[in-house]
Amino acid sequence: MTATMLPDRRPGYRTGVHDADETVDGLTRDWKIIQRRRGHRHSTDDLLTGWYATEQVPAPTRVLDLGTGIGSVGMLVLWRAPAATLVAIEAQDISFALLERNLALNRLETRVRAIHGDLRTVDLGGERFDLVTGSPPYFDVSAGIVPADSQKAHARFELRGDIRDYAAAARRALAATGRFVFCFPSVQHERAIAACSEAELAVVRWREVVPRVGLAPLFSLYCCALAESWSTRSDHEPAHVVRDEAGTPTAAHAAARATFGLV
Repeated sequence: MTATMLPDRRPGYRTGVHDADETVDGLTRDWKIIQRRRGHRHSTDDLLTGWYATEQVPAPTRVLDLGTGIGSVGMLVLWRAPAATLVAIEAQDISFALLERNLALNRLETRVRAIHGDLRTVDLGGERFDLVTGSPPYFDVSAGIVPADSQKAHARFELRGDIRDYAAAARRALAATGRFVFCFPSVQHERAIAACSEAELAVVRWREVVPRVGLAPLFSLYCCALAESWSTRSDHEPAHVVRDEAGTPTAAHAAARATFGLV
């Protein structure tokens, strides 16, 4: 087994070694992310959620990431918003351990408060945020076979709440002019809209993400505000297309990646 030494700043804190079950990959131009080879991994939906969030709120100072997983969306926001601090909530044990290691690896501990807890019950003491982000799980436990791997299961299946719980948590935490940005499967668009309405959130704008020209939209990006502060109808923006017919990243997607220093 090969091992690579990583920063280890606290006694007993497992940042030091990764093994054959883990990779260290690029997240931005100069930040890395540790992730399991066969676990839940950083993907295009994370990148585009972080990008869309910082397009909607270009200079947030107080950010909350719900169900943060291994930290990819929250860290992407921090990279584009150097003055921001982040509260990151994650309940799943494996993901939370990786989150803490990723914060240490990128020396972000002073900018991030990581909370190991359930977003439905964590008490933030009335703190309010300019920007709240989330990538909710999207399968009901009755909709398929729940993976035996706990990290994969919690990332995909609604084992600790669903989109309604994310919307409700965002509502409790949003500042008066704050925005809640999240991604959700396009085929479940009506469910996302209903969850926002139930939480008294208004969808300000949303756009579908098409993985490749000629394919159906895979997921959608949503930007929401407190309902009482928004009276205009929601804006359905042009789709974001990731790849063209030949499989080459489109100019729009290359531009989104470039905001994180990626080529």
